[in-house]
Amino acid sequence: MPIKKKPNMKQTHKTIALWLIIVLMVLSVLHIMNQPVQHAEKISFSEFLRSISSSEVESVTIQQDDYRGKFKPEYKSGAKFETIGPIDSERALAALEKTDTKIEYLKKSETPFWQTMLISWLPMLLLFGFFFFSMRQIQVGGGKAMSFGRSKAKLLADNQKKITFANVAGVEEAKDELREIIAFLREPKKFTVLGGRIPKGVLLMGPPGSGKTLLARAVSGEAGVPFFSISGSDFVEMFVGVGAARVRDLFDQGKKNAPCIVFIDEIDAVGRHRGAGLGGGHDEREQTLNQLLVEMDGFESNEGVIIMAATNRPDVLDPALLRPGRFDRRVIVPPPDVGGREAILKVHAANKPLAEDVNLSTIARGTPGFSGADLENVVNEAALLAARASKKLLEMSDFELAKDKVLMGTERRSMIISDDEKQNTAYHEAGHTLVAKHLPGTDPIHKVTIIPRGAALGLTQQLPTDDRYTQNKLFCENNIAILMGGRAAEDLIFNQPTTGAGNDIERATGLARKMVCEWGMSEKMGPLAFGKKEEQIFLGREMSRHTDYSEETARDIDSEVRRFVTAGYDKAKEICSQHKDQIERLAQALLEHESLTADNIDQVMRGETIVMSKKKDSSDGPDGKDKSKEEKEEKKKVKKTSTKPATDSA
Repeated sequence: MPIKKKPNMKQTHKTIALWLIIVLMVLSVLHIMNQPVQHAEKISFSEFLRSISSSEVESVTIQQDDYRGKFKPEYKSGAKFETIGPIDSERALAALEKTDTKIEYLKKSETPFWQTMLISWLPMLLLFGFFFFSMRQIQVGGGKAMSFGRSKAKLLADNQKKITFANVAGVEEAKDELREIIAFLREPKKFTVLGGRIPKGVLLMGPPGSGKTLLARAVSGEAGVPFFSISGSDFVEMFVGVGAARVRDLFDQGKKNAPCIVFIDEIDAVGRHRGAGLGGGHDEREQTLNQLLVEMDGFESNEGVIIMAATNRPDVLDPALLRPGRFDRRVIVPPPDVGGREAILKVHAANKPLAEDVNLSTIARGTPGFSGADLENVVNEAALLAARASKKLLEMSDFELAKDKVLMGTERRSMIISDDEKQNTAYHEAGHTLVAKHLPGTDPIHKVTIIPRGAALGLTQQLPTDDRYTQNKLFCENNIAILMGGRAAEDLIFNQPTTGAGNDIERATGLARKMVCEWGMSEKMGPLAFGKKEEQIFLGREMSRHTDYSEETARDIDSEVRRFVTAGYDKAKEICSQHKDQIERLAQALLEHESLTADNIDQVMRGETIVMSKKKDSSDGPDGKDKSKEEKEEKKKVKKTSTKPATDSA
């Protein structure tokens, strides 16, 4: 429901009164300053008596002991004078009576009370008015110097573009969970009539880019209630107590606009385990967390205020924050599966012109492990590539190039590689391809190229037919053999290894160590786990590994890891030796065409001639001419230099 802000009449009246006081003060000061100033010559009383006796005075005004007057025009040009003498001086009065001097008596001067008060208190009133006005201006202007304790939560305005569940795809289970929250907000009595309690908090957990923030925005668009959003890092400042004050202010705003949703993004910035900081219990972040815990489930009730939070580090959150009564629902937002990826691609490609050959299902199958943000990036890159080639429609080739760019990096066609290194790379990638084609149960080869991408001189890409959540021992052993296929081909053809297999060896060794230490796939070591590890959930980064086994066990682990890797290498070398003719054909085809698809690979292995279809893509110029030929001619003119081979990935 829309929120209408009523004008604060009381505040308006205060502002008008303040300005009126300031104007009156300024006018009073100007009035006092504009009073005419009388410049009179000060003379002694004896000189005054002499002037009277000499009939030089024209007029005198007597006010107690103050004598003011004016000389006659012929004396001192009629100048004014003033002097002080005794009250009611008989000598002065007798002398004045003998002359024609005009005499005037004034009563004792009495300054008005309001004028006395104004003169006495004017500086203080001006100072107080200036300070009061400055403080009001500072507090009214949000985000200024004195508004530390005010919450930085932003209210989603009605004129902003609303996002609904129709804009979110690939996370159907999470959407079903959140639809219940929307139902709680719309019809709370339907659930409370049976004694149920509306959930107070919903924690969205998932890897980066999976759509947690997008889901929260969709909930706000579907629920039709006020939606406050704030980041966890917005609570804590350098000043002590600011975070707790902002938490209180945030919940005060929520209570005033209930029912509403308060969304805290990256809550791990403020909700980490207590006791971990150097400040102990007085740490500013811990004070903020304590206030958040009290506000979510303390003595005061927050009916109608539902807290939503998102994080990719639920393992570091304080247990008190995760208990029921604070975050009752924990919604996992996982990476999408094949169907989810296809649905996400349809959402992002809905407003883009697609050619008839575009198959989003094929793109979804070729992007395993991609998050929603990755898929959006693929569609955006495809649109940019098509626009660069002056196309009116997005073709399948644009999506393939965009996917390769996101997965493997940009093609480095300008990189100068010697013929020997190029030949070595071709046989290396042919070895990966051949082993993958001859081993059963492996993921099919999708594409192989010797065009440098990223840090690799060549790449062999395998795409699974379905999402794979578990791996058996045979699949892991075959993967090690595929990784070692490049090194086996180099040894077979050139009879010497190169540094190009560095990344393959590293990955094969890591996979073998996991088989031994984590998955219990070694018959010698048995179904045991060795080395307790600490890693970041959803991020998969291993922070540290604690050695909880003996030195003898460590030697056995190293022996088993070596056995798995060498067995994979022997298997790969055996396949390469049996099908050496196919390696030759694959390497020559790669040297000629640089990139081969799955169909091209099958044709080469059968001994058929490849007919490459010429398609204008982003590597072509605006006129459709292949830039690679021109670059090759330029390369021939440049002196060949030696480059260090980069690691590749199978």
